[in-house]
Amino acid sequence: MSLFLITFLSLYGGMHAYAFVRLRGAFLPSHPLTLALAAWMVLMTVAPLLVRLAESAGLERGALFLAWPGYTWMGVIFIFVATLLACDALRLFAWLSHRLWGTATPGFLSATATCAAALAVAFLASAYAFYDARRIRTDQVTVTTAKLPPSAGRIRIVQISDVHIGLLFRESRLNGILAAVRAARPDVLVSTGDLVDGRLSREDVMSHQNRLAAILASVATPGGKYAVTGNHEFYAGLDQALAFTRTAGFTVLRNQAAPLPNGITVAGIDDPASRRVGGSAPPLSEQALLQSVPRDRFCLLLKHRPDVPAASDGLFDLQLSGHVHKGQIFPFNLLVRLQYPIPCGTTATAKKSLIHVSRGSGTWGPPLRLLAPPEVTVIDIVPQGAQSPP
Repeated sequence: MSLFLITFLSLYGGMHAYAFVRLRGAFLPSHPLTLALAAWMVLMTVAPLLVRLAESAGLERGALFLAWPGYTWMGVIFIFVATLLACDALRLFAWLSHRLWGTATPGFLSATATCAAALAVAFLASAYAFYDARRIRTDQVTVTTAKLPPSAGRIRIVQISDVHIGLLFRESRLNGILAAVRAARPDVLVSTGDLVDGRLSREDVMSHQNRLAAILASVATPGGKYAVTGNHEFYAGLDQALAFTRTAGFTVLRNQAAPLPNGITVAGIDDPASRRVGGSAPPLSEQALLQSVPRDRFCLLLKHRPDVPAASDGLFDLQLSGHVHKGQIFPFNLLVRLQYPIPCGTTATAKKSLIHVSRGSGTWGPPLRLLAPPEVTVIDIVPQGAQSPP
């Protein structure tokens, strides 16, 4: 935790320091408002930590009061700093060109002009990202397999991922996701981790009548609902998160497999955060779990993080994952690809298994999505020789 705090404050505080220096130099040299700007930057740097402390102390109203400006600002400052860095890279190139070849520096690359342009981009892009984060897209995937008899017909799996139910993601946004789920009329509903976020309130966890769990439980799925843990289930408190997920009607698969009567076996892998945060699961490894599934059955693997170890490749037919949010706010998708190179969407692995990586259905931290719209995925598994009905 100490390492996390040091890293977070260094990176996030560094972003605010950079933004402060550029803003002061561009607009507020020797201005009385400089002190107010500095105070705002310090407050916004520590706001996420204050939100977590308030949640842990049970001060939900105080946490909510801080969360909206704190997390919204997090998205704004991300976009502002990314744009400002791009502008300053151009300014550096222009300066080098001037020093080496004597070319004139365009006026639009001045410190004030580029800072003003970055501010305009940040606020306009943030407004659009706030709006777009609430527009759920339905992505369609069709998988043809010889492991199901033609008589099985189409089997429809609907995937939600990274919903992050918590302070900023409540009933209205959950209803938007589930409207898309109901419209798809799923046979099976799956959640590939991070269904919850933060410290769930006592009402959310203990009451079987609470609204959020009841909304999820009300979705009709003749083939059942299955979920796996993501890293945020452990951060939120595993026992609370599992209680909420089960109350919502999901069977949680923790290194376990569940055979369905239609010829599909659903296997679920615990998130690696279990080893760091705690919360033991059955000790079956991913490879051993997949090897336990009969080879003549279609193996649907639920795994929060989009990685495919060489030992697992070819042992499943379709893996459903999430976790990466496609960066959630451009250009952070470029950084995500450094750690998780499998892109969002559907990809064939080296041994011809398939993996679909969801962009996520909700938001983490900033309630914004820029060039990474939220997704509910509809997967039709069709027997070879049959056709998926429209």
